Amino acid sequence: MEQIALNWGSEPNLYSVSELTAAMRTTLAREFSDIWVSGEISGTKLPPSGHYYFTLKDEEAQLRCVCYRMTARYLKFKPQDGIAVLVRGRIDVYDQRGEVQVIVDAIEPQGHGALQLAFEQLKKKLAMEGLFEPSRKRPIPAMPERIGIVTSPSGAVIRDMLNILERRFPGRHIRIYPAQVQGEGSVEQVVAGIEYFSRSGWAEVVIVARGGGSLEDLWTFNEESLARAIAESSVPVISAVGHETDFTIADFVADLRAPTPSAAAELVIVTRESVEDRVGGCEIKLRQAMRLHLALLGRRFHALAVDQARLHRAIGKQMQKVDELDYGLRDLWRAIAGSRRRKLDSLAGRVAQQDVRLRFARIGQRLDACEASLEQRMRLRLSRARGSLAELDAHLRQLSPLKTLERGYAIVQRDGRVVKSPQDAPAGSEVRIRLAAGELNAEIT
Repeated sequence: MEQIALNWGSEPNLYSVSELTAAMRTTLAREFSDIWVSGEISGTKLPPSGHYYFTLKDEEAQLRCVCYRMTARYLKFKPQDGIAVLVRGRIDVYDQRGEVQVIVDAIEPQGHGALQLAFEQLKKKLAMEGLFEPSRKRPIPAMPERIGIVTSPSGAVIRDMLNILERRFPGRHIRIYPAQVQGEGSVEQVVAGIEYFSRSGWAEVVIVARGGGSLEDLWTFNEESLARAIAESSVPVISAVGHETDFTIADFVADLRAPTPSAAAELVIVTRESVEDRVGGCEIKLRQAMRLHLALLGRRFHALAVDQARLHRAIGKQMQKVDELDYGLRDLWRAIAGSRRRKLDSLAGRVAQQDVRLRFARIGQRLDACEASLEQRMRLRLSRARGSLAELDAHLRQLSPLKTLERGYAIVQRDGRVVKSPQDAPAGSEVRIRLAAGELNAEIT
């Protein structure tokens, strides 16, 4: 059998599998280190490690992708099957399977549906954290002296807001923090404006404003970092983004949502006319309250006068009882003294008949003891009667109108009648004012 010699030509390159995959990784990393790839997500997996694994495909091909946990934390929305996206990253080779894959650094949604999904995902996340709860929202000051505005310094929005604020209540202090409200870097600038007012403490309320636009145009105000800056602000924040039908994440987190920037300027401060109307209403209510209070005081004074007459009668009865007790005590004293004298005379006669000095001495001691006891009882009875009288007298003095005058009150009289209302003493009439010490003559002006 004829032997055939194979001629390979030049010496072939020989690689091991690991060497070849390493060479592929180096080549791909050099050529595709920072690329954008468009496609539809499918086969999404989220293992306990926190890394996202999914496939990016189009009509003709597919490509494995991995987004590590540290990167996934900063994605605008979580990967989900069926969503068209733009993926930014670099090409790498997974040695264990020899597969080419994309290491994802960022994901941008394509189309309105993807943006709406990102909006709903962030809204649900922040709602679960309690950032939308009404209990954490702070009241907006009714008449703030210092108003901070975070918006673009050019355009019709800021001009309309300043015109409305000046028209409704001139003289307010307004400080504008210029910020880009759309495009790259806008989120950072708006967040910086909110943090500036929160940190400085100058403003009493902050308005974050932007005109209308599409969902993509308003996306700055759907970013998580902006929502958390509003929630952490030490100053109440009003969100005034877009038109009345536009809703952003900032609207839900803010302490107050205004349908438009112009509406925010109207909501943040009341008009001078409304303040004057409120002051006038308060003045009317104050006058009514004063009239009611004076009427109640008049009724109480009348009731006190009636009670005072009753007290006078009660004191008179008690004093009459004291007099009766005094007369009774005196009669009792005379009777006891007469009885004692008669007994003494009888004993003196018996002593004259016989020498009974010792017995007489004992009787004398008993007599002294009885007299002392009687005198003590009489003094105690009189002391109690005087104490009851003093208590009633003090009560009478406390209820006396003169006592009320000593506390700074006065009685106003016109033509001998007490003045109870302004109608009883019209302008130009002369009145007499009775004080605790003396009287004054006055003319009503």
